[in-house]
Amino acid sequence: MTKVRNQAPDTTPMPAAPEADDAMETGPYVDGFSARTVVGALFVAFVMMPGSIYMGLVAGQSLGAAAEWVTIILFAELARRSFAHLRRQEVFVLFYVASGIAAVTLAHLALSGGPFASTIWHQYLLQAPETSSIAKQIPDWVVPPTTSAAMQGRNLAHRDWWWSASKGFFSPCFLIAFGYVLGRLAFFGLGYLMFRLTSDVERLPFPLAPIAAEGATALAESTERDTTGGRKRSWRWNVFSVGASLGIVFGAIYVLVPVVSGLFLSKQIMILPIPFVDFTSRVEGVLPASLISISFDAGLFLAGMVLPFNLSMGTFTAVVLTSVIGGPILLRLGAFKHWTPGNGLLVNQMLLSFDFWMSVSVGLAATVLLLGLWNMGRLFLRPRVPKGTGAGPALTPGGGAAESPRPRRGPSRERGDFPAWVAVVLFLVSTAGFAAICKVLVPEFPFWIVLVFGFVWTPLHSYISARLIGLTGMGLRTPFLRETAFILSGYKGVDIWFAPIPMGDYGGVAMRFRELELTRTKFTSLIKAELLMFPVVFLSSFLFWWFFWHLNQIPSSAFPFAARVWPVAARQSYLIFTANSSESPLLLQALNPTTIVGSCGVGLVLYLGLGAIGVPATFFYGLLGGVGAPLHAGLSLFLGALAGRFYFQRRLGRETWRRYVPVVAAGFSCGMGLAGMSAVALSLIVQCAKDLPF
Repeated sequence: MTKVRNQAPDTTPMPAAPEADDAMETGPYVDGFSARTVVGALFVAFVMMPGSIYMGLVAGQSLGAAAEWVTIILFAELARRSFAHLRRQEVFVLFYVASGIAAVTLAHLALSGGPFASTIWHQYLLQAPETSSIAKQIPDWVVPPTTSAAMQGRNLAHRDWWWSASKGFFSPCFLIAFGYVLGRLAFFGLGYLMFRLTSDVERLPFPLAPIAAEGATALAESTERDTTGGRKRSWRWNVFSVGASLGIVFGAIYVLVPVVSGLFLSKQIMILPIPFVDFTSRVEGVLPASLISISFDAGLFLAGMVLPFNLSMGTFTAVVLTSVIGGPILLRLGAFKHWTPGNGLLVNQMLLSFDFWMSVSVGLAATVLLLGLWNMGRLFLRPRVPKGTGAGPALTPGGGAAESPRPRRGPSRERGDFPAWVAVVLFLVSTAGFAAICKVLVPEFPFWIVLVFGFVWTPLHSYISARLIGLTGMGLRTPFLRETAFILSGYKGVDIWFAPIPMGDYGGVAMRFRELELTRTKFTSLIKAELLMFPVVFLSSFLFWWFFWHLNQIPSSAFPFAARVWPVAARQSYLIFTANSSESPLLLQALNPTTIVGSCGVGLVLYLGLGAIGVPATFFYGLLGGVGAPLHAGLSLFLGALAGRFYFQRRLGRETWRRYVPVVAAGFSCGMGLAGMSAVALSLIVQCAKDLPF
C-alpha cells in the first residue's frame, strides 16, 4: 500500500490513494450560489427540459443524470478554458438545480418537464375511453371540461386553466403554483428538522450521501491549476475519470446502441437485454410461483459496492428466501390463488403481490413504523449529554451500540443553520395551507383525516424514513395507506383523489442537507437556489408543455411510448378512482388483515432475534427491502457487495476503497448520463428530420 501511495498519479494505472487529512468535512463553509448557478438553471430549463419532455413521450426515457452531469461538465470545461476555478460548492448547487429542474414529475408515466406535466395527464384522463364513465365527475379545478375551448384548442394559456367555474381562483394552474410553493416550505421546514435529528443528534452515516458530494468535489478539483499554471491533478479526478470512462462504455452498449439502432432499423439491436432477462416461465416446472431474472444494469452492481455490505447481504437473503425458495412453498400452502402457469415475471409479480406480498409489505412497513417510534422515544427520553462530550452509544437497532459513537452537534451560524422554530413554522404553514385548500375543494370529505395525515402522519413517516435513509440509503414505503383511508372514510366522490392531501415523505431531504454539509456548502445556498428555480421552472414548464400539446394531441402516434403506456395507466387509475365507490374494491381484497398483523409480528420477532445474536441493523433492514422482490434486484447488489468487499477492499485497503467507491459511482453516473444525452440528441435529430418535406 505504501508503494501505491508514493507513486505519482499521472504515471500509475491505479490513482494515488487519498491522504489521511483528505477528508470531505474540512474547510470553511462557502456560499455556492453565484451567477454561474443562474446561467446553469436557465440552461437546464430551456435546453434540457424540452429534450427530457420529448424523450419521455417518445421513448419513456428521462434525461435524469444526463441533465445533471452534462450541465456540470459543460460549466467545468468553460471554467477551465477561461482559467477560472469552479468551487465545489458552486458545482453542488449546479447539480442540485439541474436535478430539480430535470426531475421526473410522474414516474409511472416517465413524465418530466416540471409541474405542468400533470395538466397534460389530467386532460387525457378526462378524454380517455378507459375513464369515460367517471369523466363528468372530474372537477373543473383539475382540468377544464371537454366542451371548453381550452380543451378543444389544446391551449394551456386559455382562461379556463387559470379560473374555474366552480371554485374561481382555485383553478388547475393556480393550484399547481400553490402546491409548488407550499411543498417547498415543507421541504425546508420538516426536511431540515429531519436532518438535525438524524445527522446532528443521532449521527447516522447516510451511506449514499458521499456519491454526489464526491462527484462535485472531483469536478471542482479538475478546474484547479498548480503553481505553474498547469492543470492540477487530484486522486478524485483520476478516480472520477475512471468511473466516467466505464460509464460511457457501458452506456454506449446498454443505452446508445438500442436507441440509435431503433431509429434506423425495424428491430432494435440490444446487446444487453433491458431491463432484465426473464427466466420465470422457463423454470416454473421446478420453481413455480417464483420470480427468476437476471439484470445487466451496472448501476445496481455499483450500488452493491456503495451500500453497507450487511444491507446488500440482507436484501439478497430475503430475495432468495421469498422469491426463489419461498414462492413454491407458499403456492403449495395455497397463498397464491390467482397464479397460473405460463406467465412472465411482471405478470407473476402483480398476481403474487395481489394475493400475498402486498399484505406482507404493509405489515413489514408497520414493523418499521413501530421500531421507529420506539427508537424515537429512546432518543428523546435518554439523558441529555453536553455537546462535544459524546452522546453515548448511537442508536443502531438490532446491532447494539455503534462502533464509534460520535458527539451530538448543535446549529452553526457558519453552516447556515436557521432556528428550529422557523423550520416548525414553515412546516405548520405548509400543512395548514394544504389542509385549507382541501377543505375548500372537497368540503364533504372528513376533515380530520386530512389533519391526521398532515400534522401527525407526515412528520412521523418522514422521521422514520430519514432514519432508514441515514442507516441504509433507502427510505420507508407505506403502500396504499392513502387509498385505504379514502375507501374506509365512506366518502364516495372522485374529487378526493385529486385533492392536494398534505401527505408527504421529507425524509430524503435529510440526505440533501448532509450532502451540503459534506461539500461545505452553506445551507442558505439552497434557499437562494429554490427562489431562483420557482419562476424558471414554472415559466419553462408552462411554455414547453403548451408548445408540445398545441402541436399534437398527447398521446398520439407522434408519441409512441405515451400512446402505448397511457391507456394502461388510465385503466389502473380508473380502478383506484372507483375504489371508494365500489361495493367490493379490489384494493381491500388484496389487503388481508391476518397477513398484515402476522407479518408485523414476524418482523418484530426477527428484529429482536437478530439483535440478540448481534447482527447489525442494516442486515435487518436489508431483509425488509428484499421481501417479494425479483431475483435480479438482489443478485446484482450481492455481486457488487462481494466484489467490493473481497477484491477491491483487499487490494486497495479498506479506508482507500471507502473513499474511492463513491467517486467511481459518481463518475459512472456521469458517463451513463453522457451516453444517454447522445442518444437523446440523435433521437431528436432523426425525429425532427422525419417531418421535413425533403
